[in-house]
Amino acid sequence: MNTVLLLLIALPCLGQSLRVMSYNVRYPNKDDGADLWERRRDLFIESIRSANPDLIGTQELFKLQGDYLVEKLPQYAWFGTSRRGNHEDEHMGVFYRKAALRLVEQGQFWLSETPEVAGSESWGMSLPRMVTWGLFEKGGEQFYLLNTHFAHRRQDEEARLKAAAVIAAKMKGLRQNIAIVVTGDFNAPAGGAVHQAMLASGLRDSRAITSRKLGPEGTFHGFKGKAGEARIDWILVGPQWKVALNETITFGQDGRFPSDHFPVVAEIEQ
Repeated sequence: MNTVLLLLIALPCLGQSLRVMSYNVRYPNKDDGADLWERRRDLFIESIRSANPDLIGTQELFKLQGDYLVEKLPQYAWFGTSRRGNHEDEHMGVFYRKAALRLVEQGQFWLSETPEVAGSESWGMSLPRMVTWGLFEKGGEQFYLLNTHFAHRRQDEEARLKAAAVIAAKMKGLRQNIAIVVTGDFNAPAGGAVHQAMLASGLRDSRAITSRKLGPEGTFHGFKGKAGEARIDWILVGPQWKVALNETITFGQDGRFPSDHFPVVAEIEQ
């Protein structure tokens, strides 16, 4: 449970809705037993096929998982480097529906005191944390998407707060009057200090402001199918957005689940 995803979107006057998904996919851990990637990968594909998102921000994604997704669902393309700045570790992979969105530009920065240094880490974190971003075009309008991951240990609260500050600073450097969506696994509970820090940058919690809340509040379930109380996977939006739906998706079959997190989907529109 150690990734977070962030989407930052500028979609002025599109006049249509987007389905945005945040999905901690669980890396292919050889010690996962019955929940090995090879045993759940087709459930993973089916969970995305049935949710039918336009954009997906993933966490804990290895390259083999990203490549498998686009092999089975070729309507999507994906991009991103790993947290080490290569393809040999977990990626903050971003997937997009090719028929709906055109990727114009892409990049990344790290959640550290030196954001432009690949693989950099600060504040006592055990692993590098990063943001993957893309500039997209839809219907003649452009928008940014940012996808990120916060530190996972209990003692990393200061690092998570510092990471929120890095993201807030990056957002200030973007074009004015853009609509923003932030999605991801923040490894911190909604309502807590990290959540409040993200909201202080002008964002709103999509689950808090919509009248349609589906699925459980908690998002991490450890392959058990029963979520805990904490909602650590969020979709946050700027003031330009209306939120028609926020859903925690509990898809599984025969007691098996595609990941140890439930993915979250928001339907948003301007």
